[in-house]
Amino acid sequence: MIRTAFLISVGCLAALPATAETTLRVMSYNVWGGGGNEEKPIDETLAVLRAADADLIGLQETRLEGEVCEADYCPAAGDSVGPALAEALGYYYYEQTEENVALWANGVLTRYPITGQAPHDLGVSINVEGQTVWLFNIHLDDEPYQPYQLLGIEYGPAPFISTAEDAVMWAEQTRGPAMALLAEAMVVADGAAAVFVTGDFNEPSGHDWTEAAVGAGQKPVAVVWPTTAGLEAQGFVDTYRAIHTDPVAKPAYTWTPYYEETATDDHPDRIDFVLARAPGLTVTDAWIVGEDGPRSDLVVIPWPSDHRATMAEVKF
Repeated sequence: MIRTAFLISVGCLAALPATAETTLRVMSYNVWGGGGNEEKPIDETLAVLRAADADLIGLQETRLEGEVCEADYCPAAGDSVGPALAEALGYYYYEQTEENVALWANGVLTRYPITGQAPHDLGVSINVEGQTVWLFNIHLDDEPYQPYQLLGIEYGPAPFISTAEDAVMWAEQTRGPAMALLAEAMVVADGAAAVFVTGDFNEPSGHDWTEAAVGAGQKPVAVVWPTTAGLEAQGFVDTYRAIHTDPVAKPAYTWTPYYEETATDDHPDRIDFVLARAPGLTVTDAWIVGEDGPRSDLVVIPWPSDHRATMAEVKF
């Protein structure tokens, strides 16, 4: 049976000794309606989750795209695939049902019991062997999408731009309200053993849009993207770049396996993240999970989503 989310008193948890070390695999996966947007069976999404064997998983797009789905209007439709995934895996599950600017059909799967929820429905506390861990899971607005604005790719009514300063300004306008909600929500995680932020950010990272990447022809201009930079200023670690530090050698594209990287009407990028913060944090490994190809560190065939997933193993 499905082990659905339930609440227990955090004060009743027996803490681990101070010298104990915890290892977790944390994953962020936009499941694209469990593959349902292309009428793929949920078994393909389950195969991805089983291959990854993650302990904590932030899911995005657990519901289908609506019948009308355009750049500036795309409501979710149908039932969430989250409960069915949890039941098949024997995991606990929490559906993030509040409608706000930081969510689009999100849910959290976890091997460990869920003990509470964050303000604005942006995350959950989890009892990991007696320690309180928080996972915040978000899905940010994709319109206007600044890489398209910089590259002259039509998407919604936003104007084209040419400078890093304009890209940052538009990014802050587009996702700033959602990040303000997240900042309010994360106050409840003060003092936790570890805090994670997973999500489809619909914004790249400054670790990828570097001068070296511009020189290699991968990016049009170097940009310190504000969403990830803001979280890193709060002590979070970009887990993938902690292991794979060279964006030219390892571009780590999560968007998208559905386009050729040379396509002129799209642009490959890393917009899905696992960010981590904890005393004594060590990132021991990190993967892009995807189809059989040069951008996947962990390959699962067939691949059911229009995003590759990202995953990290951490110790704290």
